[in-house]
Amino acid sequence: MKLEIAQSTPTAASIAMLVQEHYGLSEVVESEFLRRSFNQVYRLGLTDGRSLVARLSAERPRGAPNLQFEAAALEHWAEAGCRVSRCVPTAGGEIAIEVPLPEGPRALMLFEHLPGEFTGDTALDIEAFARGLAVLHTAGESYAGPESAYRLDLDYLLQRPLQGLLRAPTMTAELRPQFEELGERLQAAILALGELSQVLCHGDAHGSNNFIQIDAQARREAVFFDFDEAGPGCLAYELAVYPWNLHPRTVDGVLSDKAAQQWRHFISAYREARPVPDADLAAIPRFMAARQFWLLGEYAGRIPVWGSQAMPTDYLRRQVTMLRKWETLELPL
Repeated sequence: MKLEIAQSTPTAASIAMLVQEHYGLSEVVESEFLRRSFNQVYRLGLTDGRSLVARLSAERPRGAPNLQFEAAALEHWAEAGCRVSRCVPTAGGEIAIEVPLPEGPRALMLFEHLPGEFTGDTALDIEAFARGLAVLHTAGESYAGPESAYRLDLDYLLQRPLQGLLRAPTMTAELRPQFEELGERLQAAILALGELSQVLCHGDAHGSNNFIQIDAQARREAVFFDFDEAGPGCLAYELAVYPWNLHPRTVDGVLSDKAAQQWRHFISAYREARPVPDADLAAIPRFMAARQFWLLGEYAGRIPVWGSQAMPTDYLRRQVTMLRKWETLELPL
């Protein structure tokens, strides 16, 4: 009998050997497994002193990784002067290699490693993060490379994740129509706001997919990485990811005074760098809920790897209560 494998985890040493074989780089002398989340991420150290990051793409509910678009968008942003972690090509000029694994081939991409510290909770860090995001959006307006395989629209963020969530083994007949109704009302509320601004999104700009660097003049600058979720989409969604991360995602969660001030620093700095129309501002709280539906769909898609108790029924029940409260959620300005 041949066992089916949901997702295997290669060692850091084996990833180092693959990179050594396929990339025209100096010798890989350090390898470290950094994290296992939606993808698996490794840090590699070279004899020339450089550090690189290898990302082994995992199976996602959306489909195949968006490799061609991601590599081209990163190159465009870098050429426009944005501080981003670019794709490192193979010795043959390819943007990725296929890694043969028991569950089937998976794409491995290599990226520049950027130094720095995660965005802190000081006003200076948050404002640098917001300004950097505005610079990405402005530079993205002139992107003319390969099209993204995915648009960060309501189908991608809400409808498809909802369908995956409804099929989860921990979903119940009682909860299923409640989630469906919440999804329908959320979509209607967003559509009622009219036409919303579109940008080339980072897609996951919650403050921990960028570092803050400080130069010799003590100026802070944001540098960005982890563009696996990048794609064209609503500005309101992009701006909703940070307050979604700040807000307690619990039944009785209330935005703390500290978090509210962090949000004010963020949105004020972004608006100073780049205008945000009123309709987009109004849509941000609704897209916080869309972000939560997206996350629930991702968790449902990871059940073969993480197990059904990564999303138990009592957790889903609490999500219904929370999302009902979020239907009237507002953010301070």
